[in-house]
Amino acid sequence: MKKRLFILVEGQDDVRFFGRIIKPLFVSRYESIEIIAYASIKRVKVNNFLKSVREMNNDYIFVADIDSERSIRDKKQILYFHFNNISGHRIVIVIKEIESWYYAGLSATAALDLGVTDLSCTDDLFKEDFNQLMPRTFDSRIDFMFEILKSFSIETAVLKNRSFKFFVEHYRIADTISGHAHQ
Repeated sequence: MKKRLFILVEGQDDVRFFGRIIKPLFVSRYESIEIIAYASIKRVKVNNFLKSVREMNNDYIFVADIDSERSIRDKKQILYFHFNNISGHRIVIVIKEIESWYYAGLSATAALDLGVTDLSCTDDLFKEDFNQLMPRTFDSRIDFMFEILKSFSIETAVLKNRSFKFFVEHYRIADTISGHAHQ
């Protein structure tokens, strides 16, 4: 019997990204995959949930933005403080914020099509930077995000964002995407 995978992410932008880009890459490995936005859930409930996932012998990935912390280690220390049932090897730190992963997936062609700057590296991209890069032709940042996801290239994102590359390598996603068309 296959295990279940729970991907705990901060908010709705993360839910969209992981639902569209990441979840399909894990489908063959798990019986089911559920994405949960934990930022709006009380810490005690999240902690109890992590404990129950472990007790039921299922897997989870806990995703958090590094935000303004100095290092991944510092961010993990904060998470350990907040969630005593969290396991270090299950934590994925997004640098800087999920918007940097969205933008990393834009190939030069996709950036040209959307009328945005083609960035060679998105490691230092914050939400505010992402919002400023968004063309005025979009009614909202959510519309812009959906457009990015339509042409998202995992291969390009790996080259443009170190934390995304770490995620892909850590979870051995490269094997899964080798069959996908390159953009």
